[in-house]
Amino acid sequence: MTMLRVDALDAHHGLLHAVRDVSLEVAEGEILALIGANGAGKTTLLRAIAGAHPPTRGRVLFDGADITMLPAHRRVRKGLALVPEGRRLFSGLTVEENLLVAGAAARPGPWNASTVLEVFPLLRERRHALAANLSGGEQQAAAIGRALMTNPQLLLLDEVSLGLAPVAVETLYRSLQLLIERSTTIVIVEQDLDRALKVSSRIVCLLEGRITLEGRSRDITRNEVTGAYFGLRGAKFAEARVS
Repeated sequence: MTMLRVDALDAHHGLLHAVRDVSLEVAEGEILALIGANGAGKTTLLRAIAGAHPPTRGRVLFDGADITMLPAHRRVRKGLALVPEGRRLFSGLTVEENLLVAGAAARPGPWNASTVLEVFPLLRERRHALAANLSGGEQQAAAIGRALMTNPQLLLLDEVSLGLAPVAVETLYRSLQLLIERSTTIVIVEQDLDRALKVSSRIVCLLEGRITLEGRSRDITRNEVTGAYFGLRGAKFAEARVS
């Protein structure tokens, strides 16, 4: 069953055409990795899906309903949650308070402070620490946990491993694996190509706002991804690999 559908989406930053005629679908329980170099349009696309950036053309459909014109907070109530680049926690609140604020108007579902701390055990001993005093990995875990507190149907993760030490990335991905095992539907922006291929069901590669490669992760080689990533054979890849 298709949970998310993006049709011919365009998005701009002033005169910059950041997302160009992007169409994609995400099925229930799928893990879709969005990859591409800096400036490829990944974050803008994710923000447009979440309602944090207005598209200039096209549609976003979620669970069969057109949500293109809905504000971000109403998309959250429908079951769509974004973990933005930079985490954007409430720095003056504790970890637990950040979680409880997000859960105050949550949809019904399995996620609460206790279940979030089970999935992210590194936060359990830090639950009373201010968000401003957390390490980068702890902040990212708290940001993902805060999004889960809304009990989303679809989780959008932007730049999960950006700026984190390798040991923090490994710890985070162990927790994300638990979400995957629970059939959580996820769209993830990830700079690490090997990790993106390993964790995802499908890959979508963006270059200058356009899709240059799309297909099942198990069917795509790292060389093909690298070529699409840098635009070495973009058009041919996109034609050959769309499934």
